Amino acid sequence: MSQSPQEENGINVTTARNQLYALVKLAEDGHTTVITKHKVRALLAPLDRFPAARKIGAFPAHVLSAAQKDFGDLVTLAAQGEPQVFLRNITPVAVLLADPASGALSTDMAAHPGSATAGGAVNSQGDQDRSSTPRRLATLGDAMSALTASPAGGPAFGLPGLDAATGALQLGRLTLVAALPNVGGSLLGLAAARKTALVDRRTVLYAASGPNRDDIFRRIISAETGGDYPRLKQGRLTEHEQQVARQLVQAGDVLLIDDGADLRAEDIAETAPHMEGLALVVVDRLQAAHSARLPLSGKRLPGASQILAGLARDLQVPVLAVVDSDDPALLGLLDADVVVTLTATADPGKVHVTVTERDFGMIGSAYLQPDLLHARFLNADAAPLERADSSAAPGPSAAATGTAALELAEAALPYTSGGHQGIPAALTHELSAWRTAVAGGDQEALKEILPSLLQAAAAVTELPDTHEGHRLSAALRPYGMPGPAAAADTNPNAGHPTAVGALVHVPADSGQVQDDVVEHEEEDEDGLAPGDEEDEPEGHVFPALKILKDAVGRSKMHPIPVIRAADRGSGPWPLITEQMDGEPRWIHPDVTVTRVPHVRANGRRVRRDQFDVPDSFGAGVLCLIDRNGSFPSACSAVPLAPNKLVHTGPLDAYDKAGAGIYLIDIPAWNRTDMPHPLGRIIDRPDENGRVWVTTPHIKQLVKLVRDGHLQAMSTIHDSWTGKANESLFKPFYEATRKARTELVQVGGDPYKAYKTRLSIALRLLWPKKPSQRSPFWRPDWRMSMVAEASVRHWTVAFKAVQEGHALLALRNVDQAIFWTPPATPPSIYRIGTGFGEVKRKFAQASEIIPEGDD
Repeated sequence: MSQSPQEENGINVTTARNQLYALVKLAEDGHTTVITKHKVRALLAPLDRFPAARKIGAFPAHVLSAAQKDFGDLVTLAAQGEPQVFLRNITPVAVLLADPASGALSTDMAAHPGSATAGGAVNSQGDQDRSSTPRRLATLGDAMSALTASPAGGPAFGLPGLDAATGALQLGRLTLVAALPNVGGSLLGLAAARKTALVDRRTVLYAASGPNRDDIFRRIISAETGGDYPRLKQGRLTEHEQQVARQLVQAGDVLLIDDGADLRAEDIAETAPHMEGLALVVVDRLQAAHSARLPLSGKRLPGASQILAGLARDLQVPVLAVVDSDDPALLGLLDADVVVTLTATADPGKVHVTVTERDFGMIGSAYLQPDLLHARFLNADAAPLERADSSAAPGPSAAATGTAALELAEAALPYTSGGHQGIPAALTHELSAWRTAVAGGDQEALKEILPSLLQAAAAVTELPDTHEGHRLSAALRPYGMPGPAAAADTNPNAGHPTAVGALVHVPADSGQVQDDVVEHEEEDEDGLAPGDEEDEPEGHVFPALKILKDAVGRSKMHPIPVIRAADRGSGPWPLITEQMDGEPRWIHPDVTVTRVPHVRANGRRVRRDQFDVPDSFGAGVLCLIDRNGSFPSACSAVPLAPNKLVHTGPLDAYDKAGAGIYLIDIPAWNRTDMPHPLGRIIDRPDENGRVWVTTPHIKQLVKLVRDGHLQAMSTIHDSWTGKANESLFKPFYEATRKARTELVQVGGDPYKAYKTRLSIALRLLWPKKPSQRSPFWRPDWRMSMVAEASVRHWTVAFKAVQEGHALLALRNVDQAIFWTPPATPPSIYRIGTGFGEVKRKFAQASEIIPEGDD
């Protein structure tokens, strides 16, 4: 019996299975192959023949290895009208379709050829029970009628500038709010939910993947009342806030929250159709990083986005999803109808918002004023606080203007947030109102609040003798209240009470310049205070010392955390100094830096750097790079000797199995565009021109030699080493990173407490004062950790220089200053708030370089 030409052109399923990779390659090149299995036929086709297959999650998809195993079943499904997509890793590369020439198609599909396009490009996922009713085609008149009949006052953000840029939230469309974690993307989702549910009284489904219902409720109360969100997280509500909370509970039947575990897009799509009068779906949030416990994360996001887009179309409601990334590649995969991208600006009081529409591009932009303390955004055009000249004579008449108002609001934070006690409730109440008015730019409210605030402050006989107390006292000074002497703020442990009525006032324009900043940490100072060595109290926002002790205690290498006092005067211990940190304190030799007087926002007079960049560098601006969490990041893989160091003497070469300290010659470094790799270590050689270094710098030199940047490895003349371990501090690093991710969004006092305890725990590795008790005394651990941070800082800057960027200064373990075109940081740096990422600012050469609290 002769075969038809079609059958002769096809190959059977077994042959196709064995040749699958080659056939897929043919499909990628534009060729279609007919696959036969008994009496059914399918096509292995290019994606161009069925473009919908490119939509990840829209159809069943299989990596090639799995597809080869189940190939026979996939051919059967495809022949029945269910397209099967083949993936290389996660990228669609080919599609298996029904062959429209095959008699094996269902009778329904054969009777209605519109259910399959030419060449097998089907229009559905194989629903063989579809009605035979012809598809309805809409006329232009239908569309116009629907447009003009849209109800006024539909879902919106409640922020006029943003609503004008987006045209509000459109029915049947998926809108993504894309922002890095610290910019406040989730707060836009919350703004839309608050506006729709609490103002318009329409039903909202709030699907929370990450925050729980308590977090959401506290954010709503904070945004509605202006109460500090960190304090609300501690469960401390004022009477007014409790009243608002009760009102929200009574009116909250239109805001329905799903914060169930393992929340999936399918769950949202299943719940939404059963909600009567549903006006808006908010998904908070899609997480770019993979998490095993969060289905709405990682590689699953493109499929989830498609489900949410389908939900919007099916129910004809807006779906607003927040994604914690602004990566264009990820946003392209999510393929939303509208993308609202939030970007931080150099002005901390403004966030730039751009609105783009699929297939159209940018359709609008706006600026918002972040008020993260109160879990909300404000209009950027709210009456701004004018920044007064710092030399102007302060007084009550200037209450609502200038840096002084902002500084008082910041100084009030520790007390209004509930993180610190010690001032009367009346003053706390007035300071809270002051903070709210400052955040809203409400000049009139500030003027009204000032008299009662000053009255409450005047009734205080004593402020806490702490840094926070001194700062609050100084912030009250411009309003006629006596303030502390300039030096008082630098000595929070002076040992005497701070009486508001007895503090000395030095006017800002008195001419008495107090350069009260310690330029560099003294060699014998550890920055610790009595009591720092005690474990954090139960429930502390970040028990850093407990975590560090636990990390060391769990090590199977049985570390020795404390070297006995009797042994500290001999062996390797007297050889270890602060100089071994290798911190670069370098200025480009062609650049002139001048220390000029500067007045901080809190009135303190300090000195700051001013750069003079020669014309030979060309046109540009100062690009200030500030690395996040340099020390805790170094803890991820710092090479240490957990046990005692033994004298291993001269070494022919560095042994990767060991870690400790090494006496080496200073290698020659002839480049003038980068500091020496050993930083300030080279400033104090011994009489033979040699220096002691820790393992991180030895490893750095080995790599530089291997890469051809140094001619030869330095000779190791002496050494004290032990068995190396790079994971001793890793549990501490992981806990620190996780806490930062959560607390950097909260900000305020909890984040400050986190940073303080983190710094204390790492300083306690090497307490300098004999009276300071500590669970640690390992100077080699401390200096290796700091050296690792220095090496990482130097290495990334070196890569930027190799790419052609001009480095002007490299200092400490976190600051780099480049000369770049405006708004163009070196690409080697990742901008963000996480570990391994940096903050960046731009300044003109004539401007002072901010440091610390500037």
